[in-house]
Amino acid sequence: MTDRPRIRVLSDAVINKIAAGEVVERPASVLKELIENALDADASRIEVGVVGGGREAIVVADDGYGMSPDDALLALERHATSKIAEVEDIERIGTFGFRGEALAAIAAVSRLTLRTCARGADQGVEISAVGGRIQDVTAVGGPSGTVVAVRHLFFNVPARRKFLRSDATELSHVRQVFLLYALAYPGVHMALRVDEREIYCVPPGRSPGDRIRELFPNLPMDQLRTVEGTREGVRVSGYVGLPALSRGDRTEQYLFVNRRPVSSAQLQSALNEVYQTLLPRGRYPVVFLFVELPPDEVDVNVHPTKKEVRFRNGGKVRDAVIAVVRAALAAPAGPPAPSAPVVAAAVPPPPPLVQAVSPIADLPPTRAFMYPRRSLSPFPAAPEGGLTAASAVQHVSPAPTEPPAVSSPWSWCRVLGQVGGLYVVLETEDGLVLMDPHAAHERVLYERLMKAVTGGACASQGLLSPETVEMPPALAPLVRQNLDILSRMGFGIAEFGGDTFIVDAVPAVLGPLSARMLLVEAARTVEEGGERGGIERWSIERVARAACRAAVKARETLSLEELERLVVDLAACEMPYTCPHGRPTLIHMSFSELNRKFGRA
Repeated sequence: MTDRPRIRVLSDAVINKIAAGEVVERPASVLKELIENALDADASRIEVGVVGGGREAIVVADDGYGMSPDDALLALERHATSKIAEVEDIERIGTFGFRGEALAAIAAVSRLTLRTCARGADQGVEISAVGGRIQDVTAVGGPSGTVVAVRHLFFNVPARRKFLRSDATELSHVRQVFLLYALAYPGVHMALRVDEREIYCVPPGRSPGDRIRELFPNLPMDQLRTVEGTREGVRVSGYVGLPALSRGDRTEQYLFVNRRPVSSAQLQSALNEVYQTLLPRGRYPVVFLFVELPPDEVDVNVHPTKKEVRFRNGGKVRDAVIAVVRAALAAPAGPPAPSAPVVAAAVPPPPPLVQAVSPIADLPPTRAFMYPRRSLSPFPAAPEGGLTAASAVQHVSPAPTEPPAVSSPWSWCRVLGQVGGLYVVLETEDGLVLMDPHAAHERVLYERLMKAVTGGACASQGLLSPETVEMPPALAPLVRQNLDILSRMGFGIAEFGGDTFIVDAVPAVLGPLSARMLLVEAARTVEEGGERGGIERWSIERVARAACRAAVKARETLSLEELERLVVDLAACEMPYTCPHGRPTLIHMSFSELNRKFGRA
């Protein structure tokens, strides 16, 4: 007796539903595919209507180049597309769609109506399909473009429809998809109506900054820095948030590759590296980042929904993002992205510079406001013996006529004193500032260390007496194999026998810290990252910890000269707003905010 065959060829209906399950996960997936088709059709206007969170109806109308009747019929067939023709075309995809699955998959699980008219044609066509089967084809008139109406999504797949979330949840996903493409194409008019109520209507021809302000009206644009630069053929642009503008998750990180919204491990890694010394763990910056590179250097054919991409040279893209974003955060604060006009509080100009320096204990009562204002032009580091009152006066100079090449938080300020034996009170041209001297000193030391280590000029400081350091057995071979690397880091080290080493010098910028502690930390990072990675990671992660240990201790009372020295050094930092661990160094309260609090606005 012959057994019945267990393997069978699936019917087209089953195949189409399986394929639809890969492409169409929820109403937001439908909207994504339809907006991408409209953009690929060179649309300058896209209007979206949603009913019942998208499960009842999604309608997308565009003014693109449309389709002829024959093309419209073919578009509902699986693997029918105008985007590619040969296998080689997949290696250089410049459009959103290319597989020819979207419309067929959507039609297989909905009641779909497609109305389209090609540009220059006198007549178009309207096609109705139910569950993937074409029910009616009618000649129609109308303007060029395409209107796709998808109703009763998953009506013939009750299991999938049952697992959809509430209308509010599905609508939030729909709105997120709309936001992504509205951000990516500021030159396209886009509108979204939900249950006959207009939610978004953004005009065309605006800059990316204008589009961000229109879509995110509550976002403080003055806390965003403009990103613009090209490295090795990779162009990076957009806006990134200062440390003060952070979130508890990545929901406000919008990443685009060739204007395609993507999820990319390389881009996330690059952002993590830039911000790891600016934000505490668990906080994430607000980012609108656009990466552009030749189509043949990025693979979009990775995920069924094309959410993920891979780069031919991921390291090059990562390095470009790190370099350009770091430069944007370190640049002077220029004009912010466009925002609503704000009337600034009138601030009197600073009085003429007074050279007298008085100890804090001898200052007149604060109501007299006789404290001299000082310029904050960067000047050389203090001598090893520390700052004296005479040297502080000698270094004070008139305010520079040109802005410094750093993102200074102020153009002038005066030190009013300390409160609680810790926090420093400053007055600036914009308002009142509280500074944490411990975090500020930590930032100053960190940037000095970074420049020394990464610049290859990390000077050594000899110890008064050599220190014998016995390394853990697992790390001793690494130290022995990488003595030259540690020497470039600034260590003076030699083998003593077994797992013991003699250390007679440490990096000079670290000061009198434990040679053993620094050596163990450096060896561990060499173990984790090899030569290049060891130096890079040590300079970013471990040096920050060493700087923290060397920084001003909490509740330490500083002299006037030390406070002024610290204020000037902090103002000259590339990122003066946070310590290397992400804690704020400064808390600012503007004059306008003070006026509001006192009812004077």
